[in-house]
Amino acid sequence: MKLNHGKLTAAIIVLLFFMSSCGSKAKTADAPKPEKESGSHSELAVEGYVIKPTILHSSIEVAGTLLPFEETDIHPEVSGKVTYLSIKEGAHVKKGTLLARLFNGDLQAQLHKLSVQLQVAEKTQQRQDELLKIGGISQQDYDLSVLDVSSIKADMQVLQANIDKTIIRAPFDRKLSFKNISIGAFITPTTIITTIRQDTKLKLEFSVPEKYGPRVLLGNVISFTTEASGKKYNAKIYATESGITAENRSLKVHALVENIDKNITAGSFAKVMFDMGDNNEAIMVPTQAIIPEARDKKVIVYNGGVADFKTVTTGTRDSARVEILSGLSIGDTVIITGLLSIKPGSNINLSSLNK
Repeated sequence: MKLNHGKLTAAIIVLLFFMSSCGSKAKTADAPKPEKESGSHSELAVEGYVIKPTILHSSIEVAGTLLPFEETDIHPEVSGKVTYLSIKEGAHVKKGTLLARLFNGDLQAQLHKLSVQLQVAEKTQQRQDELLKIGGISQQDYDLSVLDVSSIKADMQVLQANIDKTIIRAPFDRKLSFKNISIGAFITPTTIITTIRQDTKLKLEFSVPEKYGPRVLLGNVISFTTEASGKKYNAKIYATESGITAENRSLKVHALVENIDKNITAGSFAKVMFDMGDNNEAIMVPTQAIIPEARDKKVIVYNGGVADFKTVTTGTRDSARVEILSGLSIGDTVIITGLLSIKPGSNINLSSLNK
């Protein structure tokens, strides 16, 4: 049976189209699918610590020096030769006690001469006063005689003041130190004759780091010990420096030491214990939360999944924790692991939380 030529041609065309479509679908099915781009950043899993208020009793220990509460170097007011000396080293003296006298014979002679001139001038003034009453002299001549008397008196006062300066007395009730001169020595106003100091009470001088400055209050009582005695003494803070010392970033403090005994003397080294009392809302964080840097210290705070670096000021510390004086608040969450792998602004995930 013969097939129609037109129908055979049409059948071949349909078969070829069908085979082409199947091959295209197979290639499409076998082609690899493109990977979906990821728009999310990787998060680092870390541990956090939530800050809670802590009751902290803190104190610091610093070095101090015991000084005389008052100390004065005794200098002469004028130059001269020492003719009298009464300085007993280590003795207690009263205010006004004669310590030394300088030669003043020349000044005494000048004063005597002026005294004689004054007597003559006063008699002359008396006579001219009588003459003025009867018109024997003019008012101008009488005024000159009055001026002469006043001038001599003024010169005598100056001389007497210089004579008084040759007599050296104790300015107040205190204890004498060593004497630095001898009888016959020629001294000037730059010469230190001796030193007089108060020994019934002392001044304790010490410095505290800048960060503790706000806790130093006038009237606070501190304790200290000396190398000469293991006994503990008390002192009361009465003054602080007006500002922080730039060289060592510290605040200088003065405390009054009363009721002293023979075991503590001026110049002694003191170990000062400064009790800062209880802080009911102290901020304490684990030691490993602190990142030490060249100029300051930092911690990393968890801020909604982002690492926030903050500069802090640290205070006292124990074996596992350190006090934060500034830079953090109660309720903050600080990171305590993986600190070296975190950069500012990094995404972080809290794997665990210590409270």
